[in-house]
Amino acid sequence: MALDTQTDLRNEMIYSVFVRNYSKSGKFDAVTADLQRIKDLGTDILWLLPIYPIGEANRKGTLGSPYAIKDYRGINPEYGTLDDFKALTEKAHALGMKVMLDIVYNHTSPDSVLATTHPEWFYHDADGNLTNKVGDWSDVKDLDYGHHELWQYQIDTLLYWSQFVDGFRCDVAPLVPLDFWLEARQQVNAQHPGTLWLAESAGSGFIQELRAQGYVGLSDSELFQAFDMTYDYDVFSDFKEYWQGQSTVERYVDLLKRQDATFPANYVKMRFLENHDNARMMSLLHSEAEAVNNLTWIFLQRGIPLVYNGQEFLAEHEPSLFEKDDIVDDRHGDVTALIQKLVAIKQLPIMRAADYQLAVVEDGVIKVSYRGAGEALVAWIPLKGQVTDVATTLDATKTYQNLLTDADVTFDAGKIALTGQPVLIKYATDTAATKVADQSN
Repeated sequence: MALDTQTDLRNEMIYSVFVRNYSKSGKFDAVTADLQRIKDLGTDILWLLPIYPIGEANRKGTLGSPYAIKDYRGINPEYGTLDDFKALTEKAHALGMKVMLDIVYNHTSPDSVLATTHPEWFYHDADGNLTNKVGDWSDVKDLDYGHHELWQYQIDTLLYWSQFVDGFRCDVAPLVPLDFWLEARQQVNAQHPGTLWLAESAGSGFIQELRAQGYVGLSDSELFQAFDMTYDYDVFSDFKEYWQGQSTVERYVDLLKRQDATFPANYVKMRFLENHDNARMMSLLHSEAEAVNNLTWIFLQRGIPLVYNGQEFLAEHEPSLFEKDDIVDDRHGDVTALIQKLVAIKQLPIMRAADYQLAVVEDGVIKVSYRGAGEALVAWIPLKGQVTDVATTLDATKTYQNLLTDADVTFDAGKIALTGQPVLIKYATDTAATKVADQSN
């Protein structure tokens, strides 16, 4: 873990925007006009997918992927101008949000500025042509960081954008050498202290495949030396397998517990149910009630939650990366109030407690516990809407409220009834003896 990473990030929320598909116009100014709503949702960090010009060579689809970048230091004219971008960032800052810019340092489009001016900085095949490591990424060519002179160009680019933004989400970060990321962080943070660094880390299968071919494939433990946050891809496939009936919730929760014991104490994982590379959460879930349960789950975990634009309206269609594919009419509900409530819970002091526990209890319900100085928070989350009774040693003579609904929580013979939705209780722990007794709650 980066030594200066602040664990306060665990109490914040990221909101991700793909400018092209965010509105019918696909312009910066449409996002700018909606920033108050994004802020009111509870957003602390606004993550913008790449905003740079897109290459024409080998373009996928009509408009191309924003990750096939032609010029790292330019603005996609389809979105607007540099002044339009600055207006967006300035308003976001005025509203109290930070802005995180997507950077893509493993590859560029085949006709990029760097491919034209410095082809020697790229990987080449046996015939001397520019090539890439991942075969189906046919619209990009990979940079070779064995050429050290490339490093400062890339770092200078980060320093350029740092005059406008507060941090970087780094695409396929495991494919770029760790020493580069360490040097980039050192130089950027020296001039811009507190810069945010989020790595798109990868699952074990992808890392093993890269290493088997002799390429760089950084694990989370390596990335955490340079980054503040990494993706949850090391367990996300297990979450999906549970939902698809291919694995158990016990296996999934056990992996999460191993995360918490394996990574440094100040690790920050980005928790999500969907993002621009994955299908919408409603492709796994089957109702708004299940969405409530699972959104509560990602907010209650130790880590920083992500909301992808449209998720708050239970969007069902996964927007294309290669075409104009508006999200504005893809609305099948509205969980804005839930997210706002979860943000408020996430910001409670107890959610910063060092004592964090996960367990699977009756009928596969996940129990989350935080215990700190003089108080505790316990949540029972039925991911699949289980209706069951869960045992507790909480004092049934006292009145407790469900933080999620403000309704009173009722007890019967030492059990709390779950009716398919989460129950979250915060209570005082007055003495050390009480704390020991509460371990069974």
